Amino acid sequence: MSDFLWLVVIESKRSDFAVTRAIPQTLAYMLGNPEGNRPTFGLITNGSEFLFLKTSRISTPQYATSRLFSLVNPTNELYEVLAILKRLALVKPNVG
Repeated sequence: MSDFLWLVVIESKRSDFAVTRAIPQTLAYMLGNPEGNRPTFGLITNGSEFLFLKTSRISTPQYATSRLFSLVNPTNELYEVLAILKRLALVKPNVG
């Protein structure tokens, strides 16, 4: 999507496809970002589950994951996912 926010959408014929299965491929894409001087954020979704990732290569490559957000939980966690995306939209990339 941009130099610091990557989005991976899983297309699967099986509804039970876990978003965690896409972590290795998503990390490979994110760590391949040529802008290695700042953190990169990612979102993996299968349409009902959402997982945020963050990578950093400032000294050694590192990553972190959020908790798993789900639409099937009693509280509609889609609002939390949208709030996180709005906060990420406010992140100003380093220029220059």
